[in-house]
Amino acid sequence: MPPPDPSLVRLLSDWLPRQRWFGGKDVPIDELSIGTATELRTGDPALHHLVLDVRQNGAVDHYQLLLGIRRALPERLRPVEIGRAEVEPGLTGHVYDAVHDPDLTAILLDFMADETAVGPLQFRRAPGTGIRTGLEGLPASAEQSNTSLIFDDAYICKLFRRLSPGVNPDLEVNLALSRQGCEHIPAVHGWIELVPGTGDSGEPVTLAMLSEFLRTGTDGWQLALTSVRDWFAQPTPPGPAAEITAGDAGAAGGDFAAEAERLGAATAQVHRDLAAAFGVTQTPPEVLRDIVYGMNEQLDQVTAAVPELRPHAHAIREVFDRVAADAASLPFQRIHGDYHLGQAMRTDAGWFLLDFEGEPARDPAARRALGHPLRDVAGMLRSFEYAARFLLARDGGLPADTAGTLERRAQTWAERNRTAFCEGYAAAGGPDPAAHAALVRAFELDKAVYEVRYEARNRPAWLPVPLRSLARPAG
Repeated sequence: MPPPDPSLVRLLSDWLPRQRWFGGKDVPIDELSIGTATELRTGDPALHHLVLDVRQNGAVDHYQLLLGIRRALPERLRPVEIGRAEVEPGLTGHVYDAVHDPDLTAILLDFMADETAVGPLQFRRAPGTGIRTGLEGLPASAEQSNTSLIFDDAYICKLFRRLSPGVNPDLEVNLALSRQGCEHIPAVHGWIELVPGTGDSGEPVTLAMLSEFLRTGTDGWQLALTSVRDWFAQPTPPGPAAEITAGDAGAAGGDFAAEAERLGAATAQVHRDLAAAFGVTQTPPEVLRDIVYGMNEQLDQVTAAVPELRPHAHAIREVFDRVAADAASLPFQRIHGDYHLGQAMRTDAGWFLLDFEGEPARDPAARRALGHPLRDVAGMLRSFEYAARFLLARDGGLPADTAGTLERRAQTWAERNRTAFCEGYAAAGGPDPAAHAALVRAFELDKAVYEVRYEARNRPAWLPVPLRSLARPAG
């Protein structure tokens, strides 16, 4: 294995904060050390698996890295070079992020197919499945908190860059749904885990998950944006612009409502399978009141930090307080936890749901916590609001009359697809959002407050997107 050479540690300390998937960009690294280093392939090129222990503000996070080592680096790998370091006594080589090297990523499939154990790493194959080998894997382009390797048109292997203790919820949920015969998730073929050392306590840590690659799939967010773009390009119907109706949106090319309804039905079916796999708990009214207390706490924090939210705060708090006052016993179960259009894929076989990790910023216990399925519904409803206004946020500086017309069109598109999604969800057996309007609205507003804080911190130009949707009457 590469020794924890000071020069390699210094290179990693400089390189790590510049990666999209590194979660501590806003805080200096106090200390970086190599927690585990496992040699997966010798020779040139060599492959090593590292777990990096990163200390920031007194807390330690763990990140995984596939480290490639070559004496001479090909031009195609120059952009992912970490630097030059002493990898053996007297030998200096190029070290780089090996997820970009198909000569090395193919090893992962070989090891999972054979259920190989290498040091603390255990490669697993899902029961009853086979894994094709000899395929080259390269990273998908649109990645953020994780890295996904695509192996031809067969598999996608998600590498969890920032590691959480125990079994990752994405693997846990997908394996459970597979056992239920769920038709709306990609099949799991294998995974990689880090096994605790002798005398260590705790579960194995999930490092990666290998799933079926949805080769005919199109991202739900992109489909929705195409529909919005087509709707915005339609000629303005005769009469006042304020009279634009949902029927007008339905008559436009690229109408998304039928897909939204199908997505609602798929969501309800996945919720039903989650309930069968993990069970349902009937919670007392105090649980909902505690949830609303947390909603109000977040509202207080965000209104203090983002003045633009303050005009909406009273109306939002009224919705929260109404839900708390009418709190009743509710069925809670495992849910998706971070549900939006980008977590759904439309294929020739229908809609598939992805990424059951939950919100990455939450701790593992919170991501596994039971919730009401209408929280997922509210997350998707918020995503329709975002899709409707994405193009408006991107094309800032429009004339006032044009911006006003497009905002009315955005709201019409959002309402049409929100309604279709909810109808599909209820018809497929999910709790009817219309019969729980106040609860859904509270979940939506809580998500919108979170969005306001996120946009104010990260994308100030996008702040009008959640604020405009808050302007519609609460109820």
